[in-house]
Amino acid sequence: MNVKATLYSIGSILLFLVLGLIHVSQGQASGGFFTFWTEVWHDEQQMNFLLHSRMPRFVIGCLAGAALAVAGMLLQTMTKNPLASASTLGIHAGAYFFVVFFAIFFPGISGASPIAVTMAGGILAALCVTFLVGKSLDPVRIALTGMIVTMLFSSFTSALQLLFQNEVSGLFLWGAGTLLQLDWGGVQFAAPWILITLVVALIVSRRFDILLLGDETAIGLGQNITLSKLLGWAIAILLAAVTVTVVGPIGFVGIIAPHLVRLMGFRIHRTMIFGNIVVGASLLIAADILVRIISQTSELPVGAMTAIVGAPWLVYLALKMSSQSRAAGNALEGKIRITRYKLFYPILAVVTLLIVMTSLSFGGTSFTKLLELPQEIMYNTFVWDIRVPRVFVSFGVGMMMAISGLLMQTVLRNPLADASVLGITSGASVFAMLFIIVFPQAPFIFVPIGALLGALITMGIVLAISARSGFQPMILLLMGIAISAVGAAIIQILLVKANVHATQALTWLAGSTYGVGWGHFIIFIVAMIIIFPIVVSLATTFEIMSFGDAVSIGLGVKTDRIRLLMIVLGVVLSAICVSIVGAISFVGLLAPHIARQLVGPKLLRLLPLTLAVGGILLLSADFLGRFVLAPKEIPAGIIVSLIGAPYLLYLLKKTNTVKSK
Repeated sequence: MNVKATLYSIGSILLFLVLGLIHVSQGQASGGFFTFWTEVWHDEQQMNFLLHSRMPRFVIGCLAGAALAVAGMLLQTMTKNPLASASTLGIHAGAYFFVVFFAIFFPGISGASPIAVTMAGGILAALCVTFLVGKSLDPVRIALTGMIVTMLFSSFTSALQLLFQNEVSGLFLWGAGTLLQLDWGGVQFAAPWILITLVVALIVSRRFDILLLGDETAIGLGQNITLSKLLGWAIAILLAAVTVTVVGPIGFVGIIAPHLVRLMGFRIHRTMIFGNIVVGASLLIAADILVRIISQTSELPVGAMTAIVGAPWLVYLALKMSSQSRAAGNALEGKIRITRYKLFYPILAVVTLLIVMTSLSFGGTSFTKLLELPQEIMYNTFVWDIRVPRVFVSFGVGMMMAISGLLMQTVLRNPLADASVLGITSGASVFAMLFIIVFPQAPFIFVPIGALLGALITMGIVLAISARSGFQPMILLLMGIAISAVGAAIIQILLVKANVHATQALTWLAGSTYGVGWGHFIIFIVAMIIIFPIVVSLATTFEIMSFGDAVSIGLGVKTDRIRLLMIVLGVVLSAICVSIVGAISFVGLLAPHIARQLVGPKLLRLLPLTLAVGGILLLSADFLGRFVLAPKEIPAGIIVSLIGAPYLLYLLKKTNTVKSK
């Protein structure tokens, strides 16, 4: 190590010791830092608190922080991606899903082999990401793929939490990440796994140094790069899995710590491992200190604090990498598989009409005869006031989500983009949750108003920070990842505090058309009358934007202004959708791509089919949600996730394979 690194090392160790002294002195029974350290030696009760409650919490925090930091460092080396960590690559989401799944269906296995369960979930998520990314090592594509995989696993987890509330009621706090320890049991379980794995990482660290030289150079030096990468992935996943088992999923430590260690001057993996152990432990202990200062009377998840603190760091990295962003994204492609438009569109209209009539004819327990449907609509108040607007609103909101996704994919030149990826849905959800949980007595009309306000505020934050880069695709995507993480953290805090209101909150978060009426349909009509003509009139200009800045500027397009307009239109549409039906994802992702594979990328030809596919997707999901477990309803957002997940996995693999060629 050089002098700079040595000085930073000494400073880090001293800071860690100070944080440790502060951390173990905290607690409801403590009178303060100086009072505690003065009295603890003479007070048996204080000493018991120290030895059997605070010390286990401190030690598990050190172990978890060290494990997450080293895991993040190795994942960044394996993927050559400075944004890689167990949370951004979906490993935490996969482990969390497996824990919830086994806790519900196989509680015996979950209790007997918790590390095997979390390890299996983490491996599955990692395999998904690596398989879908393929040979592409572009940082943005890896980060985006990891985010989509995280969304998939999170959707499945939400579905299980909603359908099996009693079985998973005790997992809310753990699911947000907490260092709460009642005894030394967690430390005794985690310490051998983490310490032995860190020793193995130190022994094989030279392999990872050679990987930094590039695959060809490593092979030339006699390195078995396949074995080295397998070792790196295995160590990182094992460290993350053990951490999730004991303290739950805690994000951003694995991103922040390795970067801080590199800034301190460490470049060799052996010294970087030691540096990450100290820095990672310090970060997590500091976050837990902040959590306990903010809430001295109740337990809050430390994972939420690391996300809130870590998101600005991710934004900093995004802005730092902005010089590379103009190369991000390519013109969107598609195949023209439909040539007989005169025949296709009437068939599509008939199919849509049949889906609408089928949905209208189902009342939750049985089908009415389709021939009697007009009479039901005319004379049955229930059908006219509840079922008809629900069907129309479902179809209309699906259309708006589809347009929003189409605009986002065009402006970002990425078929995997929509408002959910940009964090807009997460921001809207936070404000809606505030009204559901913090102000439960307020009229429910404030929930959609709050969602709309949250989406617009989030949009303002994203645009304000990314304006300096000209609203470049990479900056927008990384901003979305950061905001989504903060939103998820705040929602987790609210859910932990929710108690009796958790069910309503989870239902809204899953996305549901339950309770919509004619007023919502009027909102849809007004929004489409204002926005749709703008989209059609500027369709040619928007299409030019999909070919990149160089081509667009050469053709006289003011790229920054048009990109800003497209983002605003897409976000406003998405905000309206979220305010009406809640946080429904995937429709904006799937509908444009399905349409693009049928009629090609030309926007004016793509637009009507995208509208139809989006409407059909959400309406079908709403119908299936009412039909599958009737009379109990499954939120439409969960059904959309279950329908869209297999296709989205295929889409991820296909797009990344094409990119890598």
